[in-house]
Formats: sequence, structure tokens, C-alpha cells
Amino acid sequence: MELPDFMKYKDMFNVGDFAEKVQRVAKRAGAKLIYAALILYYTMQSDKVSVKDKAIIIGALGYLISPLDVVPDAIPLAGLGDDLAVLIYVLHKVWGEVSDDIKAKAKEKLATWFDDDEIEKVDDIFSERPEDTPV
Repeated sequence: MELPDFMKYKDMFNVGDFAEKVQRVAKRAGAKLIYAALILYYTMQSDKVSVKDKAIIIGALGYLISPLDVVPDAIPLAGLGDDLAVLIYVLHKVWGEVSDDIKAKAKEKLATWFDDDEIEKVDDIFSERPEDTPV
């Protein structure tokens, strides 16, 4: 799967839309997608992250909340696959900037939507490379 130019979505990101989208699709999207989104969101807020990395993160999160993406989110099963691919791709790029505190904060937030067994599965966030993520 070829990833879209998600940087063109950077202007679509805003905190309110991000929070609404994550809450609305959490169960349908699955813990891995939501965990990746939360880690990126919390990493973006860090003052230890470069402006370049923040721009990439904002583009990916903008893509997530955009109604205009490669595979519409309304399509069952496949609709969020492209979103996951973009998030995992960007997360992999900035993983060195992700602190243990950010990971813990993301898992704590996951607990509001997912059971413990679902949260345990996010520890292997990179088990699927973005190009191998089914759409």
C-alpha cells in the first residue's frame, strides 16, 4: 500500500476534532490505532520534539480526523486501515522521541475505552509494518 501525502492534511488538525474522532471511533478502530494516535498527540505536546517532527505528527493526526482520506472510514474493516498505516508510519519515525511517560499516559487514557486484555496488545505496536497493514 502506498501512503498518501498526509502533510496536506496538517491544516485539518485541531484538538477538538481529534478528541471527538478518537472518542467516536475508539471501539471500532481498535486499541492499536487509538494508542498510536494518543502517543502521537502526547508526543506533539512535548517541548523535546523538533518542529519538523511536530509538523509530521500534525499531518498524520489531520489525516486521521479528515473525512477525505484514501479509504473512507465508513467502509467496514478497511476504512480505518489507511489511518492506522499513516499513524504507525509516523510513529515509527518519531519513536525515539516517545518517552515512557507518554506511553504510560496513552495507556492510561486507553483504559477509558478498552479492557486490560485489549490494552496489552498495544505493546506490539510495530508488529505490522505500515506497508503490511491491511486496508
